[in-house]
Amino acid sequence: MKISTRGRYGIRLLIDLAEHAGESHVPLAAAAARKGISIRYLEQVAILLRRSGFIRSVKGASGGYALARPANEIILGDVLRVLEGDMLVVDPPLPDSPENPLQRCIRTAVFDRMNEGIARVIDKKPLSAVVCGADPEESFMYFI
Repeated sequence: MKISTRGRYGIRLLIDLAEHAGESHVPLAAAAARKGISIRYLEQVAILLRRSGFIRSVKGASGGYALARPANEIILGDVLRVLEGDMLVVDPPLPDSPENPLQRCIRTAVFDRMNEGIARVIDKKPLSAVVCGADPEESFMYFI
């Protein structure tokens, strides 16, 4: 499994909007310039994110985009599934396709565990955890 440009750019756009949540809206051109992303490609990603309810648009000459809900309520796994589809390393076997014991063993011992590990990480990670590296689970507290 490899996250495509669409998935990476979508997350970067959401991070930019979260960083500028104090503003009523962010022009897409400004976000594209700050994140070094093609405006044309970012427009396509923004449409998917808006249709999925992660961002909202403000129309008009000075329009732009903003998060549709707080960053701590947007889960990265949900965003990635909208932009990428399922996040499986290997597709599950088809219902009418026989699976021999070796294939089943490899699937359950390796691929299913990889899928579970990926889901465990992305399904508990809110957008707010990756904004400015503010993930409390990955920050360390030092005592002297």
